[in-house]
Amino acid sequence: MRKSTRYSLLLMLALIGALAIALILRKAAPPEAARLLPESDAIVYFNVKPLRLATRFDRTPVTHSPDYQHFIDATGIVPERDLDAAAFALHRMDDPNGPNGPVGYSEVFEGRFDGERLAQYLASIATARENYAGHDIFSIPVGEVGAGTSTRRNLRIAQLGYDSIAASNMPTSEQIHSIIDRHRAGASPFSGSSLLSARYRDVPILSSAWAIGRIGLPFSERGYITLFGLQLPLPEDTTFVASLRYVGALHLRIEQIAPTEADAAQSAAALTTLVGLFKSIQEMQPRNSGDKAFLQTISSLKLEQRKDRAILTATVPIELLQQLTGSTSTSSSVAQPAPPANMAAPASR
Repeated sequence: MRKSTRYSLLLMLALIGALAIALILRKAAPPEAARLLPESDAIVYFNVKPLRLATRFDRTPVTHSPDYQHFIDATGIVPERDLDAAAFALHRMDDPNGPNGPVGYSEVFEGRFDGERLAQYLASIATARENYAGHDIFSIPVGEVGAGTSTRRNLRIAQLGYDSIAASNMPTSEQIHSIIDRHRAGASPFSGSSLLSARYRDVPILSSAWAIGRIGLPFSERGYITLFGLQLPLPEDTTFVASLRYVGALHLRIEQIAPTEADAAQSAAALTTLVGLFKSIQEMQPRNSGDKAFLQTISSLKLEQRKDRAILTATVPIELLQQLTGSTSTSSSVAQPAPPANMAAPASR
């Protein structure tokens, strides 16, 4: 009897241990929306729910364009209310002067959607429909034609399930097919693209907004990264790991992964000079009460080198996020970055 009881206890402990390990592994795994993305040069992920809780931006009146309001009326989807997470794959385009420009996008959105109404809306504006692995893929022309140039391209959209949508504006259907294939393959916590497998381990734990890969892609100009007209001393193919996480305060962290320690030291020195210059310029600018949170963020900027990485950190006040989202909430809950304003409005793509 005692031996049987001992075996039963050991078996129970083993099962509890296995369950605990499985839960820990799944918590450390990339979010499912990011795991579904196809191969790409960069990935950007947002968890919207904590931001909505912190700033209550979903309760702030928003004026929409006529096309966007038509999308809301037809589908019942209000992104600021219904979107929970969004993951974006950024693809470098071979022809930067083509309809997509230098970067193409593939996306996965998670939230609360009325699948039937959304399907009816997509069918009403689509110019083509493909059925792939049991999923309807709607092709919707977006962009403009005129003045001798064309940005016309197809936006492909498919519903993956009751709570998820996939989209891609790439020239072929390869990327959205890949998303559907990954969705059908199951929910392995460590599946995903090669970039996700290689770099997600560098994302700080508890980060609910992060980006990995060649994040300079959307900001490339003449081979360098340009922000707000300011050229950074970094080539456009620089690899970054950027993150936002709440640990008592909202922390921004951006790591440049350099080929060597010498390269990292050079980048850190150049960026330190640039940050110092930026702080000096901000100190000379006229100030008003609304600038306080922004100036606190600027003053908290720090740069350091750790082996082959140049690391920029800053503390972001909750008040700054409330200003950016147009919210007057004073909630002290965890905050994250805002969702894309045009989650699934084809006219905006």
